[in-house]
Amino acid sequence: MEMNDPGRERGIARIALLAGLVAALGVLPPIALPFGVPITAQTMGVMLAGAILGARGGFLALLLFLALVAMGLPLLAGGHGGLAVLAGPTAGFLVGWPFGALVTGALVRRLRLRRTALRVALASVIGGIAVIYAFGIVGMSLSLGRPVAECALLVMAFVPGDLVKAAVTGLVVATLERARPDTLPALRGR
Repeated sequence: MEMNDPGRERGIARIALLAGLVAALGVLPPIALPFGVPITAQTMGVMLAGAILGARGGFLALLLFLALVAMGLPLLAGGHGGLAVLAGPTAGFLVGWPFGALVTGALVRRLRLRRTALRVALASVIGGIAVIYAFGIVGMSLSLGRPVAECALLVMAFVPGDLVKAAVTGLVVATLERARPDTLPALRGR
């Protein structure tokens, strides 16, 4: 591919745009929980990144976002940023974000469900919830010095809200597909 390839430039712009969307969702105030991991809207951005950009693009968008956070930009909910957030109870969740987007994007493309909203919602539950929780639970256990099983019970507080985020992601992507199908690389090639 040439350096001035318009498709490549569009792809880079979309990655940056979705990283910005995740940052914008951080403006919504987090709901603090007593074990140090807040409820935020940013995980919906992870789901949207994978569903809209596909596995590779979603992964890169969240990697870009985390690189900006690591550099100190206060892009996480509550205005947090810097390397310190990668050492606290939320670190596992954050590390899981690119992988959650990757799995979501891969499943959106591979699942054989006719209804886009349902396919995207299911992909978001698996990638945007199960994958992120797997990373998050291990990270919490290491950070808090608590057993994995106890941390798994603690994160159950996130499930209802995350299921709503997955459903909203499905509806948003289905609406985008009807309005601008050419803007959804993850849905192409079915």
